[in-house]
Amino acid sequence: MNSSLEMLIQVFERAALLLICLFFLTRVPKFKESLHKEQHSLSEKIIITLIFCLFAIFGTYSGIKVEGSLVNVRIIAIMSGGILFGPWVGIITGIVSGVHRFLIDIGGVTSVPCLITSIIAGIASGFINLKIKKTQRWIYGIIAGMGCEVLTMLLILAMAEPFKLGLDIVSKIGFPMIAGEVSIGLIVLLVMSVEDEKEMIAAKQAKLALDIANKTLPYFRSINTESLNKICAIIKDQIHADAVAITDTETVLAYVGFGEERYKIGQEIISDLTKAAIRSGEITIRNHVADQQTPEIQSLLIMPFEERGEVTGSLKIYYRKASKMTYSLQTMAIGLSQIISNLMEISRVEQIKEAANKAELKALQTKINPHFLFNALNAIASTTRHNPEKARELIVTLSSYMRYNLELSDEFIDIHDALKQVHDYVEIEQARFGSKLQVEYNIEKVNIKLPSLLIQPLVENAIIHGILPKGPGTVIIAVNDLGDKVRISVKDTGTGIADEVIENLYRDNVPANKIGLYNVHQRVKLIYGKGLIIKRLSPGTEVYFDIVKEKK
Repeated sequence: MNSSLEMLIQVFERAALLLICLFFLTRVPKFKESLHKEQHSLSEKIIITLIFCLFAIFGTYSGIKVEGSLVNVRIIAIMSGGILFGPWVGIITGIVSGVHRFLIDIGGVTSVPCLITSIIAGIASGFINLKIKKTQRWIYGIIAGMGCEVLTMLLILAMAEPFKLGLDIVSKIGFPMIAGEVSIGLIVLLVMSVEDEKEMIAAKQAKLALDIANKTLPYFRSINTESLNKICAIIKDQIHADAVAITDTETVLAYVGFGEERYKIGQEIISDLTKAAIRSGEITIRNHVADQQTPEIQSLLIMPFEERGEVTGSLKIYYRKASKMTYSLQTMAIGLSQIISNLMEISRVEQIKEAANKAELKALQTKINPHFLFNALNAIASTTRHNPEKARELIVTLSSYMRYNLELSDEFIDIHDALKQVHDYVEIEQARFGSKLQVEYNIEKVNIKLPSLLIQPLVENAIIHGILPKGPGTVIIAVNDLGDKVRISVKDTGTGIADEVIENLYRDNVPANKIGLYNVHQRVKLIYGKGLIIKRLSPGTEVYFDIVKEKK
């Protein structure tokens, strides 16, 4: 085995030692976490630079002495540090290790060439980090490393006195030094494989965030103290936090976990960190923090909620153990805060929409009540002239009906109570129109609830606009069980509804004085998603709507 090959093997051995050291470093959580970051703090850069400076100096000291020169792995350490962590690490490592190499052999044949190429290697490694795609850095690192060693050989030849000495040194160390730069690619690939783990970590954390969002989703349908506490409890259990809190911009809305007894829901935010995070809208991470109310808390993560570009509150995660805020946890928490922000915004929109629907339903109902009362009083007035006793009965019926509605507190009533309302109305109208009006009931046994004054206006419409214009006729009120739904219909044998009226109803183009049928149509559409179905019969009209049964 020739000496050049032996030296090459020894170069690979030293590079392998460097590779092993880096492998163990990648198993250290803090170092591994720094590999996952795109940007590093000043303290992280200093530590990483120090590590690679030590590697490069070790490479010099472990070099193989040949004719006043050293076969070493210094350039490998410089190039690897700069390619992996940027110009800061590469250039400083190159300068420090190059100056060290010069100082330990001042006046040596190779000291100045090694100083120059060490600095050039640091600059080249930083350039590769900034300009070359990650997937190609390893091959460019090998090429640049070999180029630096070639330059070293050329400088030795140019500066050596006598030239023959330089030529002798280059002939012996040139091949192992240049070929040994292949190790740069292996080191870069090793560390980049650890960096690639962050994609798997991101996928895992994204799944965790989605799982939490899925579990908390039911509680966003109605945001209150109880639901927010449930949300905090789920987040706390899923990420193994010691405590989780949710605030608005001024007060604590929910707090679950360690120190819970020290926080009162609704109390003003006293944490300066939280106030600052809400003001700035920036995520705040603190390790070794001293919480004013809970000194045992050591790690804190504050994530402001944003709705339509404005900060509306924050999610706070607490740990009693210091340095618990790992990169993966931060990634998950940031994604989770964004999801929660969206869910809270959607929840508020839904609550506003629900409130608007309720207000609209209430407005529609208040329009119906005077309409019915006007017709009922007309019927009673008509009866008073020829049958005072019957009129008194009708007044009792009307007062009972009106009292029932005034005392009604629940928006939805039982179908049988709704039919009692209809019966009271029909009794008043039959008293008014006598034999001209016949009413039949086809009621199957069902157990559902529906809004008050939903069926009565349909019956009123059938009587007033269907039966009376034509003369004697029949109104059929039906409640039919269709299995998965209940159909409520009102048929009449009257004149029949005009196609124009149906078309205008579906287009929301109804005159203000014809509100009965339209109001019911709007209410049914708001509550059940689909309005009234109107069919022309021969003779007459059928109006119906379906109520889907609730699943038990």
